[in-house]
Amino acid sequence: MRRVAAKLVPRLLTQDRKNTRLTLCQELKNQIESDPNFLCKAITSDESWCHAYNPETKQALSQWKTPTSPRPKKARQVRSNVKTMLIVFFDVRGIVHREFVPPGQTVNQEFYLELLRRLRENVRRKRPELWRSGEWFLHQDNAPAHTAVSVTQYLACLGWTIIPHPPYSPDLAPCDFFLFPTMKKTLNQICHRGGGENSFAGGTQHQASAFPEMLHTVGKEIGQVYCLQWRVF
Repeated sequence: MRRVAAKLVPRLLTQDRKNTRLTLCQELKNQIESDPNFLCKAITSDESWCHAYNPETKQALSQWKTPTSPRPKKARQVRSNVKTMLIVFFDVRGIVHREFVPPGQTVNQEFYLELLRRLRENVRRKRPELWRSGEWFLHQDNAPAHTAVSVTQYLACLGWTIIPHPPYSPDLAPCDFFLFPTMKKTLNQICHRGGGENSFAGGTQHQASAFPEMLHTVGKEIGQVYCLQWRVF
């Protein structure tokens, strides 16, 4: 017997939440199997803080060394206080809508309602076939702004079908596994080359305009991410 430390996890799920997660994942898995084009009609969304500077990852700091050479050291670094929130809606073909939250603005139900109206217009312009058919689905997490009564009523009036998201399940958010890590890696390179935080605003706008090109080369992999994450483990 040996003494071990407890593993830290974001939240301990109750049995009811585990059962809900299992049920929703099974329903999504069955829907994907019954409709092979289901993922092509899904638009997923998420938001993330974009810092002017992010410390390098442990993998990026790794170096080759011989058994006799000393282990490299590096001082601990922290994220920059300069940051902006980015909200992205995308599907298997690329970005449908992206928007930087204005400084000082809270993502509340009023702001999210206006955001959905702009998303609706972009779906009409960028995905006319989905707009005409009306057969498309919106995937979002359970943030308070997303589940507010006014937002729920607005989505119901539009007839939008919402893909259910299990509570406290960030591992089922495709953006966190594909889009945001790729985006932030490139943003770090822009800030390092362009003078750090002073060039952050220009860097984020440049990066956002380059999203469609980034996703064009690996767009098909998004569907694979959906399949890998939206299944019963």
